[in-house]
Amino acid sequence: MTNATYEVQANDAGASRTRVDMKFELVVIPVSDVDRAKEFYARLGWRLDADFDNGKDFRVIQFTPPGSGCSVIFGKNVTAAAPGSAQGLYLIVPDIEAARDNLLRRGVKVSDVFHSAGDVYAGQDEPYLFGRIRVKGPDPEHQSYRSFASFRDPDGNGWLFQEITTRLPGRIDSTATTFASANDLASALRRAEAAHGEHEKRTGQHDANWPDWYAAYMVAEQSGKALPQ
Repeated sequence: MTNATYEVQANDAGASRTRVDMKFELVVIPVSDVDRAKEFYARLGWRLDADFDNGKDFRVIQFTPPGSGCSVIFGKNVTAAAPGSAQGLYLIVPDIEAARDNLLRRGVKVSDVFHSAGDVYAGQDEPYLFGRIRVKGPDPEHQSYRSFASFRDPDGNGWLFQEITTRLPGRIDSTATTFASANDLASALRRAEAAHGEHEKRTGQHDANWPDWYAAYMVAEQSGKALPQ
């Protein structure tokens, strides 16, 4: 869930500023066939939160991706935007290959995993966060933020998976560590296990205190701090 902070200066000169949390929770996507769109997003495995139809001139459907604090809505007379005009909708995943395989098993067409050609912003490919040239395969160094895959809904609204395993500093509350789902936690544990194996190779001995090491690694990974070695 994305939070923004907005500070308002009170009229009283001596009053302190007030912080108002703003939780980004809804994105409207334009579709031409509501039932077709509903079938597609259900096939993705997303949670159906609402389907309200007044039987005349208004209908709104809400879906939420697994582990997401933000939902999408679409329907009849909910937006004036042209169907298919929503582009650059990012879904953050801890394992790009697993996310892609999940869609393929559900019968959804999805691109190969790709990465950038060095932040080239002029090119023949569809624009995305890091440029306009898509190089097949994950980022060679498996850097966080750098591997993608894309797919579209039946109207052409464009979605992208982006693999993020370690957040940049300042992108998350350093005092809080949360996981959106059991799968998210399991992925973090596997990364900690692999890193801990390298740690034991460097020290040349078994680390009986591995639970604390795992915990420190997982918290540092989420908060963007230096990872333990």
